[in-house]
Order: sequence, then structure tokens, then C-alpha cells
Amino acid sequence: MNENKVSKNLPKATAKRLPQYYRLFKSLVDENISRTNSQLISEKIGVDAATIRRDFSLFGELGRRGYGYETQTLRDFFGELLGQDQETPIALIGVGNLGRALLHYHFQERNKMRITQAYDIAGNPLVGTQTDDGIPIYNISDLEKNVKKSEIKTAILSVRKENAQEVVDDLIKAGIKGILNFAPIRLHVPSDVVVQSIDLTKELQTLLFFMGNNEKNE
Repeated sequence: MNENKVSKNLPKATAKRLPQYYRLFKSLVDENISRTNSQLISEKIGVDAATIRRDFSLFGELGRRGYGYETQTLRDFFGELLGQDQETPIALIGVGNLGRALLHYHFQERNKMRITQAYDIAGNPLVGTQTDDGIPIYNISDLEKNVKKSEIKTAILSVRKENAQEVVDDLIKAGIKGILNFAPIRLHVPSDVVVQSIDLTKELQTLLFFMGNNEKNE
């Protein structure tokens, strides 16, 4: 990938839309649609056309005025940006209710991300076993040792907030550079480690707020 195409200061909102763009163009290619435009993209993903054009302009000339965008070219472009051509092994930390659901989520059916190791405390009866797909579930005391011996640089954190920072410190010692965090707490990490947090309670509260507003406006 030509690194000049990507600004290191890419707006976070734009970065969050990249997977949407990739999935859309992949779907269009699968449907044998060879060309599209910003208005049609807008209708498909619910982002206004001006925002789409502004996003795309950050990467140079992705389309042509009056012609639109070639779907296969854009699928490959966004796929490369997102590393879809690379295998991404992931460590899952925390095999409670959410963790078990994530273990059975088939990331690889959509891309090349795959949980290859899972961890929990010794009291979890799943520790020392493996999933039907062959994913081993280790004692968390083995985390640093195992991850260092692997090629894993990405982790999913699904633990209690009281334990989250301690676990993150161990992940960083093991060489982890990216963390998807489900614990409702702000994590402190070095500048070379990226954290993406998902607070399910906050997202649900936001949903309920908008639902309430809709009811008031009816």
C-alpha cells in the first residue's frame, strides 16, 4: 500500500467508516455491480453523499467526475487499508458470557481475523480446555509467556473493570499493540498502543435516549 495515500491525521470519524465502505464495495462486487456513485453509496450505508466525497478525497483520486467509482478498485483499496489480505491472530482475555460469545463468532467468515488463544482465571472451568474449533483456553498467568512466543499483536479485553488495567499492563509487556476493550473503564496505555473501547451500556443508553426523543416527537 502506498503510505502517501493515507494521512496519519485521518479523522477518527472517517476511520470508523472504513469498514462500512469495504463491506459495501465487497457486496457490490459480489453482486456484479461494476460502478457506483456517492449518492448510491449514501443510500446503502446511511451516510450523506457530501461526507462520503469528503472521506474519499482524503485518499486522493478514488473516482472520476461524471463516471463514479469502480467497485472492484475501491473494494481492493479499502481492503488493503484494513489489512484484509493479512492473517490477524487475536488473543481473547476473559471467557465469561461475552467472551464465550466472541469465541464462537466467526470473524474469519468475513475477513482474516481469528481468535487463536483465550485466557481466564484458574477458577473458570473452561481453563485448560479448548473450543470445538480448537481454540485453547489458558490460565491468565500464562498470558505474557504465550503471547510473546506467538505472532499475536491484537487482543480483545472482556474482563471486569476492576481487573482491566492490570491485564492491559500484562498485554503491553507481552507486546500487544492493539486492544478492543469491552470493560467500562478508560485504559492507560503507551502512545504506540491503540485502544478501541466499546461500552455496551453506554450504547444502549444512547439508543434509549433517541427512542425516547422519537416518541416525544410523534
